Formats: sequence, C-alpha cells, structure tokens
Amino acid sequence: MRALLAPIGLALVATVVIWKGSQLLERSAERLSKHYGLPVAVHGAIVVAVGSSFPELSSIVISTVLHGEFSLGVGAIVASAIFNLLVIPALSALSTEELSATRDIIHKDAQFYIISVLVLFIMFALGATYVPGGTNREAILTRPLALIPLATYGIYVFLHQQDASDYVSDESISVSPVREWGWMAVALVLIGVGVEAIVRAALTLGDVFGTPSFLWGLTVIAASTSLPDAFVSVRAAQNDESVTSLTNVLGSNTFNLLVAIPVGVLLAGTATISFLAAIPTMGFLAFATLVFIVFTRTDLKLTNREAVGFVGLYVLFLVWITLESVGVIE
Repeated sequence: MRALLAPIGLALVATVVIWKGSQLLERSAERLSKHYGLPVAVHGAIVVAVGSSFPELSSIVISTVLHGEFSLGVGAIVASAIFNLLVIPALSALSTEELSATRDIIHKDAQFYIISVLVLFIMFALGATYVPGGTNREAILTRPLALIPLATYGIYVFLHQQDASDYVSDESISVSPVREWGWMAVALVLIGVGVEAIVRAALTLGDVFGTPSFLWGLTVIAASTSLPDAFVSVRAAQNDESVTSLTNVLGSNTFNLLVAIPVGVLLAGTATISFLAAIPTMGFLAFATLVFIVFTRTDLKLTNREAVGFVGLYVLFLVWITLESVGVIE
C-alpha cells in the first residue's frame, strides 16, 4: 500500500504545483499581450497557447532526456490533445451561459490544426517507409523528419504575425515588461518541476501495476499537464472571452503536435514510435478533431448538452485505451 500511496501523493502535489504555475503564467501572458497590443486571437492562439503548452513540452523533454521514455511523452501529448479538444471546451461551456465560436476560429485555427494532425501522420509514415529500419509496425523518427512539422508551425506563426501587423489596439495598460517576463520565467520553472514529479509518479505507477508506461502517459500525465490549458480556457469563458477560450485549445494542440513532439526527436537524435500504440490514439485524435469542429460550427456555439457529450466521449476513450493497454481487448 505504501508503494502505491507514494506515487499518488507525488502526483497530487505535482498537480498543485503545475496549477499554481499556470496561474502565474496566465496573468503575466495577459498583461504582456495587452502591453504589446496583440489581437485577442493572437493572444489566445500564440501567447497563451504556447505558455500553457509548456507542461506538454516539458513532459516529452523530461521523459526523453532524463528517463529515455520517448513513447511516454508522445502518449501524454496525444492524449493531452484529446483532453483539450473534448474536456476543456466542455468545462468552458458548462462554466458560462454560452460558449460562442466564430467563423475565423473554424476556418483558420481549426483548419490549420487539422493540417498539423496530417503533418504528424506524414512524419510517422516517412519514418516507417524511408528511414532504414522502419517497418509497418514501427517508425524511426530522425532529426531531418522533425524539421517538417517545425517548419509547418513557422507558417502558422507567420499567418498570425500578419494578422497582428494589421491590428491597432484600442486598449493598453501600463506594466513593467521586465517584471512580467520575470514572473513568466518563474511560472515556467514551477511547471517544469511539477511535470518532472508527475513523470516520476507515472513511471512508478507503471512499475507497481505492471502496466506499460504509455498508459500512464495517456491518463495521469496528459490530464495533469492539461491543467494550465483548462485553467486559462475556463477563466476566459467566465470572462465572456470565448474566442480566447477556444483559440487557446486549438493553438495549444497545434504547438504540441508541431513543436513538442519534434523537439523530443531533436533531443533524442532518433526515436522509435510503435504504430500499435500511436496510430489508434492518433486516429481517435483525428475523430475528436472532427467532432469538435462539427459541433462548434453548428450555430457557432457549444451547448451544455453537447458539452456533456464531449465528456462522455472522453470517458469512452479512457476506458477503451485502458482495456487495450492491459490486454483485455485488442
């Protein structure tokens, strides 16, 4: 029992540390965006999304560099993307009277996010077919392949930069940029420490239960590292900032797929990804993406009934992936 309580306690403490770090990060990011006069969409899709995605980036860096568990980090990122698409919009919708979308979110951010999923699929396919040693069961990812999604994210940033260049802010606040950047650095350190603790807890739980580390990446790490995204989006929805709430989700997922996973490959030099583990979850991610787009495009809002359906779909995903990981189903 003691062997079980220790990692659970560590996971809870790490979750609190990540949550506190996310509070600091959200406050500093908002003040810096207003200080620099950034549009709301750019604030949500770039500034807030990249900052709140730091836990996912930390998870793959720590898993790969310190623990040699690249698949653990990938599992956490893919499952975190699913959590972001299904649970966070649901919580945001339930916490406010109405969570509204815009055509720009659907036609620009959501469509580019679909492109990011396809680009990641392409990287996996190239690793299986063009890299020596790749098979129809495993893909070997190399540094040159990692540059493809990174370049794609560069295009995403360029498109938002073009929008920002034409925007004239009518709201500005007086802040100390140096102080706010300092608080943001403190927040990122707190999040990094929390993620290291949650990774250690997940690896320990895997040893205790004799289950694959990939499963704990899909559950414990994914949910914990998604806390900053959830905190930012729910707060934005409660403040009637639906655009920031939804663009944060899409921007975070785009960053996670196009930057976080390739960074893990760059640090590892080469990394092997099992199709038996990755492709089913990537397939469900693609399905969750379509569900998200269809329901947010319908009347350009997400109702409470649809939000409950999103949560139910996420629960089904957890049940399915758990039963498959422990060998109950194939």
